[in-house]
Amino acid sequence: MNGYAEKILHVDLARERMVEEPFPEGWRRKYIGGRGLGVRIFQDMVNPGIDPLGAENVLIFATGPVAGSGLPLGSRYDVITKSPLTGTLTSANSGGKFGTSMKRAGFDAVVIRGRAERPVSLVLDDGRAELRDASDLVGMTTSETSSALQADLGDPGASVACIGPAGERLTRIAAIINENSRAAGRGGVGAVMGSKNLKAVAARGAGRITVADAARFAALKKEIAGKIRENAISGGGLPRFGTAVLVNIINENYILPTRNFQTAHFPAAENVSGERMADTILSGKMGCQACVIQCGRDVEVEGKRTAGPEYETIWAFGPDCGIDNLAAVVEANNLCNDLGIDTISAGSTIACAMELSEKGYIDEEIRFGDVDRMVDLVRRIGYRDGIGDELAEGSFRFARRHGHPDLSMSVKRQELPAYDPRGLQGHGLAYATSVRGGDHVYAYLIAPEVLGSPEKLDPYSSDGKAAWTKTFQDLTAFIDSSGSCLFTSFPLGAADYGAMVSAVTGYDIDAGEVLRTGERIWNMQRVFNLRAGCTREDDTLPPRLLHEPLTEGAPKGRVWEREPLLDEYYDIRGWDREGRPTAEKLRELGIEQKEAVAVPVP
Repeated sequence: MNGYAEKILHVDLARERMVEEPFPEGWRRKYIGGRGLGVRIFQDMVNPGIDPLGAENVLIFATGPVAGSGLPLGSRYDVITKSPLTGTLTSANSGGKFGTSMKRAGFDAVVIRGRAERPVSLVLDDGRAELRDASDLVGMTTSETSSALQADLGDPGASVACIGPAGERLTRIAAIINENSRAAGRGGVGAVMGSKNLKAVAARGAGRITVADAARFAALKKEIAGKIRENAISGGGLPRFGTAVLVNIINENYILPTRNFQTAHFPAAENVSGERMADTILSGKMGCQACVIQCGRDVEVEGKRTAGPEYETIWAFGPDCGIDNLAAVVEANNLCNDLGIDTISAGSTIACAMELSEKGYIDEEIRFGDVDRMVDLVRRIGYRDGIGDELAEGSFRFARRHGHPDLSMSVKRQELPAYDPRGLQGHGLAYATSVRGGDHVYAYLIAPEVLGSPEKLDPYSSDGKAAWTKTFQDLTAFIDSSGSCLFTSFPLGAADYGAMVSAVTGYDIDAGEVLRTGERIWNMQRVFNLRAGCTREDDTLPPRLLHEPLTEGAPKGRVWEREPLLDEYYDIRGWDREGRPTAEKLRELGIEQKEAVAVPVP
């Protein structure tokens, strides 16, 4: 069918057997693909109470109909699993070209269960799937692994998604890396891959991705590209300075978390800004497949050319650690890419350790601003070396071990990203209610609260923020399911995403159906998480952000105001006072908590 490879591959690593099944036609419109498809498959296969690092967990790679179609920024894929960091049903999204390569290889999704007896790689090769011994790849970095598999296949163009030493060692903040620098980063998905003794997935193929209406598709492609280029954010700031354009903007609004969220303004932010990068170490731009924004950076430091750090990474290893050394941030970013580590969680965990050390709660001397120590700790996390073995568990477990879990700046045990919610009431609600834990891309309320897109909202007011948060969460769930990039949401709205998926698949999806589909996916994740033990008490922020007011700038004196914002959000969602979707809401969305769907057993 148009937009789909029409096949789902099931892999049982324990028995080294594989079986294909058709992508159920009834699921395509209801769940679209990508994150929605993965969540739908996962809930039928996994008991919410399982150990995320046990053989019972399932790891799903899935992409959507827009990926590989040729529509601008259509290249994304998701990894869906139960997170070893949070215990939630999580998805980690990545770009590059892997999603397109997987589809061209003949598969919309790959569902991986069990644990291999020895290290293996999975090769998706033009409609065929094969497990290969990967013993010789153990210990390799992600870039070394990719090169080795490409050489083995005799194809430097093959796309490889793999783990590094961090994933092999079950680091709870391990990422899956494709194209050497694109990361399915959050939630420890790399640790789940490592727990299965799966080192890499390689994909290549010549499968043709068709569209339903060529004329309609061509016109829409031109229209979407025009909207992206005409938008001040997607056509201006991002192409010019990359995501690091945000460093100065967020700092000037006094919401740039500094020294483990102790303050929200970093006086030396300019030294690690996108502008400074452009003036000093920028060597070129880069983008994922089909990208017309080119927000990625190539940088050169001391004669070495690498992928440049994104905004979140700059913040995590920069201001959050009290560091203004751009070269050190680049080095930490390179280590994370090679070792396979989530940069947000790594930097935030190190910042937490710095505060614990400075307050005398741990014996290790780890000080804010210590460049060499920061870089060394990244390496130690990847290899679980010394104190890195504790830090590899993430900031919450580390801080709890040392008696101060309140100093972990996390939600549901996942580290918060680079925006202080004390000056962002809506974004704070998105953090607190995220179904995958501390997060910014499941609902990017920075767009309206700071950037004025699609309209400017008062960041300090709670009025209307529950409704805005729900809309952004539902829309993002659809975007992830479509295979499109979240950055398209600056110039595009729900109607545009409906038109994109419709042009590819032949469906007739309007804005209302886009949001209803996203709402269905959000509620499915919520139901799983509730069954896994999450409660209303988990929908909150660290005590510091609730009780310690900001001390500088326009948001001075403010904290995040949980009540009554959370109650209003639950009400708008159609949930009860404890945050549980009502039976009426589940019926309305067509969700059954235990739908009887046969899953083929290899």
